[in-house]
Amino acid sequence: MTGPDLTALDLTGLRTGPAQLWGAVRLVPLLRDEPVTDLRLHRRAYGDGPGIVRLGPHTAYHSYLPHGFVADWTGDGSPVAAYGTQLSGDGPDAADAVPLRVHHRLAKRESRTRLRFLPLHLALEGYLSLHFGGPSVVWEEWSQQAVRRGLSPRAEEAYSGAQVSGLADALRLFEIHPGQCGVLLHTADALAAAFAVPHPDDYRALHATLVQDLYGELVHHYATLMLPLPDFRARIPGAGIRSLADLRAAALRQEEEWAGFHDSTMAAGLLGERFRSTRIRQMGRFTLRRFLPSFRLKEENHIGETITDESGRVAYLKTFRLSEAQTRRGHLLDRLAAHDWHLGATAAALGTDEAGLGLRLESAGFGYLLRQDVLDGYRRRAGAGRGHRGRRAGAVEPGS
Repeated sequence: MTGPDLTALDLTGLRTGPAQLWGAVRLVPLLRDEPVTDLRLHRRAYGDGPGIVRLGPHTAYHSYLPHGFVADWTGDGSPVAAYGTQLSGDGPDAADAVPLRVHHRLAKRESRTRLRFLPLHLALEGYLSLHFGGPSVVWEEWSQQAVRRGLSPRAEEAYSGAQVSGLADALRLFEIHPGQCGVLLHTADALAAAFAVPHPDDYRALHATLVQDLYGELVHHYATLMLPLPDFRARIPGAGIRSLADLRAAALRQEEEWAGFHDSTMAAGLLGERFRSTRIRQMGRFTLRRFLPSFRLKEENHIGETITDESGRVAYLKTFRLSEAQTRRGHLLDRLAAHDWHLGATAAALGTDEAGLGLRLESAGFGYLLRQDVLDGYRRRAGAGRGHRGRRAGAVEPGS
């Protein structure tokens, strides 16, 4: 595994098709004119239960793990066929009870040309392990837990697709287009997730797994609370349409305008961002990577994982949209790490003082990293500041 590189998603070969709408859920198909034939994906079912992944001798990752993906590829570019895909629980892998499954590593090579990995969990583990070791310099403000154990344990919340209102119905009812190799999922027209695979046959087999994926808090709330969305309908003016060729050209312009609007506006937070990418595995001419955003406050932030070819073009993509709280946590950890975990320098860079930064850390769930007496002092300073401001305001009230 190597260090992170800044990169943008190269979706060359994928284009957006006409969107389909169900309530607050809008699905935008991703189509390939030329499928990738020397890389194929299939699903390995585990059941809808909890799982543990042993990342190392002293580190484990606990999560909901309904399935894994198995990637097969060829070394010479010749086609490979996906096999063993099973969408229901009626086959030999089905179980009457849901066991607690233990896996070894998030991505595990099973043969020279086969890799089993846990979809989306590569990305989530990358976020959870962000600066996981804790303070790089033992400044006096940090607690013994921060020094000895870092950010262990880290925990984040997510919702399964079954809890996203309307998603299961949308996936069941919507048409799968010829050549469709992926989908961009919007809830209340906020980009919630992106999913792309190498081949249309892979997508047809894996389409239903979107209900079992994990989604962020914003995605769940938007799908639950928002009213049904208006559809984007193409309108072709009758003037100037004198033949079928004119009509076909006008329809093509409408498709191009929709694709341009979607890519530049609705999906700009994903497609226009440069991510910190880390290589996980080499797979012949393909590379499995995960990526993290720059944690821009009050903007879209996506984490994800890709399989790219030797030119950097995406063959597989899966993303997870962070909530505002998760973005703030990532932003704080990044700023601390950039200033060697020095509270004063970090506070100055963030435009606040040490007490303000300490309380922001507590609000983000990282209060345990600070010594209790230090945190209590920050609270007193913040309370005294509020009281002082209140007395100054009261002194100039009319009639006082």
